[in-house]
Amino acid sequence: TELEPFLREALALIVEMTGARQGYLEVYDEDDPDSHRWSIASGLPEDEVQGVLAAISRGIIAEALATGKTIVTPSVLLDERFRERASVITGPNQAVLCTPLGDDGTRGVLYLQGRASAGLFPEPDRRNAEIFARHVGALATRLLKEHRRLTAEDPTRSLRESLRLQGVIGRSKALATALSQVALVAPLDVTVLLTGDAGTGKSLLARVIHDNGPRKGQPFVEVSCGTLPDNLVQSELFGHKRGAFTDAHSDKLGRVAVAEGGTLFLDEIGVLSQSAQTALLQLLQSKQYSPLGDESARPLQANVRVIAATNIDLKRAVAERQFREDLYYRLQVLPIRVPSLAERREDIPELAAFLCDEACRRDGLPVLSLSRNAVRAITAASWPGNVRELAHSVEAAAIRAAAEGAAQIECRHVFPDIIATDENEASLTFQEATRRFQRDLLMGVLDDTRWNIVDTARRLDLTRSHIYNLIRAFGFHRHD
Repeated sequence: TELEPFLREALALIVEMTGARQGYLEVYDEDDPDSHRWSIASGLPEDEVQGVLAAISRGIIAEALATGKTIVTPSVLLDERFRERASVITGPNQAVLCTPLGDDGTRGVLYLQGRASAGLFPEPDRRNAEIFARHVGALATRLLKEHRRLTAEDPTRSLRESLRLQGVIGRSKALATALSQVALVAPLDVTVLLTGDAGTGKSLLARVIHDNGPRKGQPFVEVSCGTLPDNLVQSELFGHKRGAFTDAHSDKLGRVAVAEGGTLFLDEIGVLSQSAQTALLQLLQSKQYSPLGDESARPLQANVRVIAATNIDLKRAVAERQFREDLYYRLQVLPIRVPSLAERREDIPELAAFLCDEACRRDGLPVLSLSRNAVRAITAASWPGNVRELAHSVEAAAIRAAAEGAAQIECRHVFPDIIATDENEASLTFQEATRRFQRDLLMGVLDDTRWNIVDTARRLDLTRSHIYNLIRAFGFHRHD
């Protein structure tokens, strides 16, 4: 689980397997070029490591990285490829085996030097070293990614220390901006308006505001205004007396009364009818209301905090006379915009993993994880329905993977309609379908980024060199 101990134990293993006198393992974080290089030496006292590294054959390492091929030589001083290089001249005259790390040969290098007997490292040692280098490169990449996640600047860290943020997943700047506004309004007993696209998590932030405010521990009552018929909105909010309308066979408490002392969350407030808007405005202004059919002259007093949410542009609705201007300004005391998933794309891998765990637990499925390719595809995909759409897709993928008995959730589980959309595609082999999916995914992202390789690599969570390799493999050509 930690990179340095892993590299140290891995290097000791391959040195023992090959019988090398000295070993050196160097790992690059190509996804984060500003980070330092990770290096481990074996068979060298700590106080001599830097001196030996200065004299070690950088020429051989550079050659292995440039060609992506393993270099084996019985004596670097006698090998005409390297003997003129300064690093070789100052280095020891010993056999060398040097091979690049990772599938693409860009993740680092394994350098083995010296043998008990003269001559080349034998072919079995070469094969073992190459297998070792391929797997160590993949494992080191995974640990580097986790290291970046743990050590990277987290703009939400201070907010997580001061707020209760159960269920809020992500570390992006966009999320931190919204949470900083939550921290501002939560301790105040004022009306809050949450805006943003559908499915972004406005109800979750409403709960966070409640849990971090003066009414925490009191009722939190959510009303989805979009699901209520116009003729029942006021009855649901304020209750009714027996006989108030045809089906009113008994008195009923409204949501305002149920939320007494706590928070009333009105979701999709932009769809309220004009009459319901008028009644809500009265509640916000006077903190008083009357149940339907109540003929008494005394209204009831309401002790509730109101948090409203909408994915509608209320300012435009006011201009089009579909929403009351006075109610709009009454709600717009401290508005908070919840960012879309596209604005916090870097949160998607962590969010998808959380949603996967939740789905498996909730549906009683075996514990499943998302494969690296699935995570890359999910991160690169467009999610117009935001977190809600992502959650449904991940849950459906977990159900498909569990039914299949798969060890991991793969791309085909998340995007079954892309993998096979007609009879011809449905008959493809798994390898053909996977290749077609990768081709279409890469071309889509290249088009979206206008062939900006840096942005494409970031969105797909791949190295730039891997992107170039895929472009060549698929025979893509840019057409301006």
